[in-house]
Amino acid sequence: QVQLEESGGGLVQAGGSLRLSCAASGRTFNRHSMGWFRQGPGKERELVATIGGYGGSQYYPASVKGRFTISRDDAKNAVYLQMNNLKPEDTAVYYCAASSSNSLYSLSLYDYWGQGTQVTVSS
Repeated sequence: QVQLEESGGGLVQAGGSLRLSCAASGRTFNRHSMGWFRQGPGKERELVATIGGYGGSQYYPASVKGRFTISRDDAKNAVYLQMNNLKPEDTAVYYCAASSSNSLYSLSLYDYWGQGTQVTVSS
């Protein structure tokens, strides 16, 4: 069982930066792949960034590649999302999630979810 809690959201101007944090509980945290997902107004939830268990491979969709960076600190049971050069279209609720299947690509294989943190980017 993994419990997740996000923090770090807020309001930022276009071109600005934010760093999201996700605190996780659970003894098997380091085995899970971790991901950040987002859901904008009227949109489906989408993958933003994932990182494999034990700090393995990372994946970013084209929409955020080069602007967002995911990292994890297994000693602290934490995952981070550094977001640079933010755009108004990045406005969404951002969720941290964990996959016991160690998936990098499939939202449906993420078993555990946080409550989300709001990110709003003004133009």
